[in-house]
Amino acid sequence: MRTQRQPIRALDKLDHKILKLLQQDGRMAMKDLAEHVGLSVTPCIERVKRMERDGVIDGYYARINPAAVGAKLLVFVEITLNQKSANAFEQFRREVLRIPEVLECHLVSGDFDYLIKARLREMADYRKLLGDILLQLPGAVQSKSYVVMEEIKESLMIVVGE
Repeated sequence: MRTQRQPIRALDKLDHKILKLLQQDGRMAMKDLAEHVGLSVTPCIERVKRMERDGVIDGYYARINPAAVGAKLLVFVEITLNQKSANAFEQFRREVLRIPEVLECHLVSGDFDYLIKARLREMADYRKLLGDILLQLPGAVQSKSYVVMEEIKESLMIVVGE
């Protein structure tokens, strides 16, 4: 999520190449990155730092296999609020940010208000999350759940450039 930073400058083809490569391997050495995009190391580092400073690159992280840490249950939950006001949305947002099992939460248009993505160990954990936490959030009055049976594709890679 962007904080208050400088406006994002237009990205050129070299920036796009850098972003594509860093999405594939965020730990790539700057020397290797520079070689792949046809720059010397210093200008490559400057471009990466500029994109970090401008908020184009929001961060780097390790992608963990959920099953390896016992979080093999993936669920999506639709949540409907009883009020549609800025205050109601803000209260809900503030509280949902505190729930570690919630990986994503999106305010959406349509028949419900929020779409939540959560990872848990087992169904008992989901039952607790839904009944004891999600439906207790400010304004939450209705939910609809989807338990994932098979993950077909999950990616954080964004198409960059042409």
